[in-house]
Amino acid sequence: MSSDRHDPFPTDSVLHLANALGGVHLDPDQENGPQSTRMPSAMAATHSHVGMNSNRTRPTEDIFNPQDPQIREDIIRMIMQYLADEGYNASQMTIQDESNVKWHDREENMKETRRLKKAILDGEWAEVDKICSKPLFKNQKSFLFAVYKQQYLEHIEHREMQKAFTFLQKRLKPLEQHQKTPIEFKDLCYLLTTKSIHDAPSFKNWEGIAQGRDRLVEQFQSMLEVENSVKDGSVYIPPNRLLNLLRQAVAYQIEVSRYHPRISPIVETLLQDFSPFVIPNATRTIMQGHRGNVKCAEFLGSEGRSIISGSSDNTLRVWDTESGDCLHILEGHSSRIWDVSSNEAGNTVASASGDSTVKIWDIRGSKTSCRATLGGHSGDVYTVKYHPTSSHVVSGGYDKIVRLHDLTTGQVVKTFSGHHLAVSKVILNPIGNLIVSGSKDNTIKFWDLVSGVCIRTITSHLGEVTSVAMNSNGTYLLSSSKDNSNRLWDVRMTRPLRKLKGHQNTSKNFIRAGFAHNSLIVGGSEDGLIYIWDQESGDILQKLEGHEAMVYNAVWSPKQSMFVSSSDDRTVRTWYYDEKRAL
Repeated sequence: MSSDRHDPFPTDSVLHLANALGGVHLDPDQENGPQSTRMPSAMAATHSHVGMNSNRTRPTEDIFNPQDPQIREDIIRMIMQYLADEGYNASQMTIQDESNVKWHDREENMKETRRLKKAILDGEWAEVDKICSKPLFKNQKSFLFAVYKQQYLEHIEHREMQKAFTFLQKRLKPLEQHQKTPIEFKDLCYLLTTKSIHDAPSFKNWEGIAQGRDRLVEQFQSMLEVENSVKDGSVYIPPNRLLNLLRQAVAYQIEVSRYHPRISPIVETLLQDFSPFVIPNATRTIMQGHRGNVKCAEFLGSEGRSIISGSSDNTLRVWDTESGDCLHILEGHSSRIWDVSSNEAGNTVASASGDSTVKIWDIRGSKTSCRATLGGHSGDVYTVKYHPTSSHVVSGGYDKIVRLHDLTTGQVVKTFSGHHLAVSKVILNPIGNLIVSGSKDNTIKFWDLVSGVCIRTITSHLGEVTSVAMNSNGTYLLSSSKDNSNRLWDVRMTRPLRKLKGHQNTSKNFIRAGFAHNSLIVGGSEDGLIYIWDQESGDILQKLEGHEAMVYNAVWSPKQSMFVSSSDDRTVRTWYYDEKRAL
C-alpha cells in the first residue's frame, strides 16, 4: 500500500455499518444523496431505548455473509471508487494491483468457461476434454457426466456403436453415481441395442444433437455459476455507492436511538456507532446543607466524580456526585464565596470571596486544607479560574483589575487594567495564552497573557456582563448580560453569531451560562428555571424545573452526563435523563 493511504476505518467498520441496513427504511425510487433515507414519523414523538426496536425480529447480521467472495469484492470495488473520487489515485491503483491477482484468476476462469461453451456448441470434443481436465472443471463430476453423456449420445446418433461402447466403459461407467435418475445409466447401456435413441425411456424426449448441446450449455451455466454481470472485466457501481451505504447505515442507527425531537442528529464520526446526546430532564440529587444561597457550583476536574459549591454562608462544600453526600466542608473565608474553579486533576480548588482573597484548597484524600491565600485585590473577588497548566490562577473583582497569580510563589505576577467597573468573570482559552474577562462596564476584553495587552474589546451588550465562557476548542465565546440575553460569538472574527433569549437576568446577581456537549448552551435564570438552548438555532429546547428560587449557574460534565446547578434556595442539584419522563 502506498504511503498516502491511511486506514480510514477500524477493522470491519464498513461491514459493520453496511450490516446495519437491515433496519433502515429506504426509498426505492431514490439511490443517491442524503435524501435516500427517510426517518419514520414516529421518531419525532417517541423515544425508544438505544438498541433494537421491539418490532424487529430479524437479526441484522443475517442480511449478508461478509465471507461471501462476491460481498468482499463489492466492498473492494466501492473503496476503490471512493479513493478515485477523492483523488487518492496512488492508493486506488495499489489496491487494484493487489486485488487484481484474484480478479486475474477469475478472468482466466471466465475465458476458459467461454472456450468450453464454444467448444461444446461446435462439437469440438477433443477441446472439451482438454478444458475439462483443468482444475476449474475436473471436480464438477455431475457436469462431466453430462458432457460425456452428450458425446455418447452423439456416437449413438451417428451409429458409431464401437466408439460408443468404448466411451461408455471408459468415461461414463466411473461416473455412474452422478446419473440424474436411477435408470439413466441402464438406459445408456440399452441404447447399444436399440435402433433409435428414443427407444430408451430416459431419452424419449431427445431432440437431436444441436438441441442436446444447447441444453448442455444451459446446464453448464447453472451448475458452475461462474459468470455474473461482469462484462469485459468491469462492473457498474452506482455513483457514491460507499457513501450512500454509510448514510443508510447511520440512518438506521439514528432510527433505533433516542434523541431530543428538536435536535437534528449530527454524525461526527464513522468510527463509532451513532450515540445521541440525551438532554437531562429531571433532578437526580438535591444536596442540602448550606445555610445561605449557593452562588456557584461545578464538577471537580475532568472526571467530575465530586462537586464543589460556594455559598453566602462563607463555606465551600464538596459533594459526592453519585450519592449527593457531603464529603467535606471547607471553612476559612470571612465573607461569601462568589466563584470556584478546580484544576484538571480535581484535587485542588480555588475560591473567590467577598473577603478580597482567593484561597487554594487541597482536597486530596480524606483530609482537606487551605494550601494558600492569595491577596492583592481590594474589595470582593468575584471570579477565579485555573490556567490549563494548573500552575497559575486568574482572578478579577470589584477593583476592576484582572490578576495572574503564580501558585508556586503565591505572588501576583501580572495585572491587566482597562475595565471601568468591576470584573464579573474571567476565563482562559484552551491553550492558555488568552484571558477573556467580562465586566459590569458592559464590555468583554481579550488580554494577551504574555504581554498583558488588551488586544480586543467587545462593546455590544446593553447591560452588565455577568459571565463569559468558551467552548472546548476555543472557537466560540458565550457571554451573559443583564440585558436579558446570552450571546454567541465567533472568537477569531469577534463576530456575533446569535442571541439567546427567554430567561431572566436583570437583577444584581451574577446569572451565568456555559456550553454543554458540543451543540447546546445551558444557563441559569432569575425565574428559578434552567434554560437549555440549541447552539445552532438559538431555540430553547428545554426548561428544567425544580429549584425554588433563582438559579445562578448550571454546569455540564461530559464524563458524568449530568448538569449541576446552584440556587438562591440554598441547594445544589444534579440533573440527568429520566426515561420515565417525557421530554
